[in-house]
Amino acid sequence: MHEAVFHIPAGVTITEDSNEVFTVKGTKGTLSRRFYHPAISIEIADGTVTIKTESTRRSVLALVGTYNALLHTMTKGVTEGYEYHMKIVFNHFPIQVKVQPERVEIANFLGEKQPRYAKIVEGVKVKLNGDELVLTGIDRESIGNTAANVEQACKVRHRDPRVFQDGIYITSRGN
Repeated sequence: MHEAVFHIPAGVTITEDSNEVFTVKGTKGTLSRRFYHPAISIEIADGTVTIKTESTRRSVLALVGTYNALLHTMTKGVTEGYEYHMKIVFNHFPIQVKVQPERVEIANFLGEKQPRYAKIVEGVKVKLNGDELVLTGIDRESIGNTAANVEQACKVRHRDPRVFQDGIYITSRGN
């Protein structure tokens, strides 16, 4: 039998729904995620979450570790939160960035007349501080997806990327 034990920190509650949906509540908010695999059982007791499996298959053992890591990131998110920093870099044309309620508008990118847009995933707050974008929230996956949307919106096309290194790039994934 292989098992992983996750100790629930003070101030955090983890509950299980009937459909294997685990809800993590903390001071900053609430996150929910479904953990289901027929060969894995998850038990909550005495301030710990125990993830067990009888299987010896490598993929199932890896999933036990994945579930443990996901619970850890959810717990850290509801207690401390996550923060990504993105730097606006330009050499040729000054990029104009505006933060709107559901998207980031990137105008004058490489001198283009039409602005480019990046979707902000629900639950993520984006602030513009000079030449830096700051993404904050409790769900690490949502913040990462928003940062990826911004980077992909600034992808250089039809030009030499060694010369045109303009864009918005992740500089740190700190707390």
